[in-house]
Amino acid sequence: MLGVDGTGDEEPLFRPYAVTGGRAEPRYHMAMETLVSSSPIMEEELALLTPEQDAIIRLCRSFRSVAEISALLRVPLGVARVLVADMADEGLVRLHQPRLDQGQPDLNMLERVLSGLRRL
Repeated sequence: MLGVDGTGDEEPLFRPYAVTGGRAEPRYHMAMETLVSSSPIMEEELALLTPEQDAIIRLCRSFRSVAEISALLRVPLGVARVLVADMADEGLVRLHQPRLDQGQPDLNMLERVLSGLRRL
C-alpha cells in the first residue's frame, strides 16, 4: 500500500491513533480472526467515506480478518479493531465472528485465515 505521500514508503496510510480519537480498544470484543466483509454501498455514499473507511471497504470486498486489515494497512491491531467496529456500527461492513463458545474450531474459517496469511 502506498504511503501518505504516494511514494510507497513504509509509512502507514494514515496516522493510526488520530483517526480513532486515541482509542486503542473497540466498544466491544472483537477477535483478531473475526472476518470482515464490505456491505453494499451506493456510489454516492462512497464519496462520504473517510480515506481509512474507503481503504477498509476496498480491502473487504473479499473476506479479510481483522489481523489482515491491520497488516495490510500497517496499523496496530487495536486501531484496526476500533475502525472496523465503528464501521460495523454504521453498517459499512459486516462482521463474521467465530463461534468460540461451541468448543470446536471452525476449520473452514481457519483455512480461510491461513490462506489469507499466505497471500500476505
